[in-house]
Amino acid sequence: MRLFDAKEMGQDQTKQQIEKGLQLYQSNQTEKALQVWMRVLEKTTDPAGRFRVLGCLITAHSEMGRYKDMLKFAVVQIDTARELEDPDYLMESYLNLARSNEKLCEFQKTISYCKTCLNMQGTTVSLQLNGQVSLSMGNAFLGLSIFQKALECFEKALRYAHNNDDKMLECRVCCSLGSFYTLIKDYEKALFFPCKAAELVNDYGKGWSLKYRAMSQYHMAVAYRKLGHLADAMECCEESMKIALQHGDRPLQALCLLCFADIHRSRADIQTAFPRYDSSMSIMTEIGNRLGQIQVLLGVAKCWVIQKELDKALEGIEKAQELAEGLGNKLGLLKLHCLCEGIYRTKGQQRELRDHVVKFHECVEEMELYCGMCGESIGEKNNQLQALPCSHFFHLKCLQTNGTRGCPNCRRSSMKPGFV
Repeated sequence: MRLFDAKEMGQDQTKQQIEKGLQLYQSNQTEKALQVWMRVLEKTTDPAGRFRVLGCLITAHSEMGRYKDMLKFAVVQIDTARELEDPDYLMESYLNLARSNEKLCEFQKTISYCKTCLNMQGTTVSLQLNGQVSLSMGNAFLGLSIFQKALECFEKALRYAHNNDDKMLECRVCCSLGSFYTLIKDYEKALFFPCKAAELVNDYGKGWSLKYRAMSQYHMAVAYRKLGHLADAMECCEESMKIALQHGDRPLQALCLLCFADIHRSRADIQTAFPRYDSSMSIMTEIGNRLGQIQVLLGVAKCWVIQKELDKALEGIEKAQELAEGLGNKLGLLKLHCLCEGIYRTKGQQRELRDHVVKFHECVEEMELYCGMCGESIGEKNNQLQALPCSHFFHLKCLQTNGTRGCPNCRRSSMKPGFV
């Protein structure tokens, strides 16, 4: 005797099929898992089950780099959450919508959806998501090169992780802090935080996805390269790439290829670097990672400069500048103006040189990338930095030698070191 129509799937069967999909996904049978979940989505009569299976589909498409599909499922999940009339479900669905836009480099939308999440009055369950919301918002501010707000969000996310003993969230925040300090060129901290993430994986990550190990190894590779430890960088990047290939993690594969290319460029092995930049660019374009495309174009332009092919370098810079302006990525624009400055100085074109010098300094002012104590730029060279509780950051040596009792930027009284 059949209890429900063959075209429909009840609560218990929905739960069983979702678990079946998870088992397939965890054993790297991704396409089979997707087929199971799509069948559940089509046939289930259970709204809570539909919500959960949409969450599985969102996560899977995120890890595969299918960000437009991720966004599509996130929009459907919001409709399901409204049908359920549950604030916890609604907050989770808006977080997934924010993450989808973050992956697509729609940073202003990400921030807007994150603020919607934080304004929701949910239960204790939804409050536990606040750390993940703060992390996503921090990543978006970082994409826009709004560094103080990014650091403020990362600090909040880290506090949520500590207060809730959420080691996975702490691991992810540490990797984002690695990116943050890489961008503003405090390479000791850029290495410290992903090393901390790797420790968390070793100590607590027995049942975690291998993506956490891969993620920490990639960020360590980036920091090691910046510090000139190229053998260590290559070793970490190879481990990360191995896991990314095993799991079909296209976004991480693209980042590893970019890192490999940068390592070869650092070794002045330009001919080995070029094909890796090309492969990285191909995946970055396929998945829609425009921020990654800027990094690739910047690396390729630097290769052309090394080979004294300055006009080819300028062609790549023009494409990167268009992308950076579209995203509002000010640090990308600053780096491009800096590279152009060197190229036009070599070419002896004074008018263009002056133009890029002016634009470079405008970017520094706009991003407040200077120490409020000594007035020197931050992010031009490797320097130890320290943030205050207000999330303004300064040269460490300036804080150690300066006798002021408050932050010179916002005049808050505390001069104790910040959380991160």
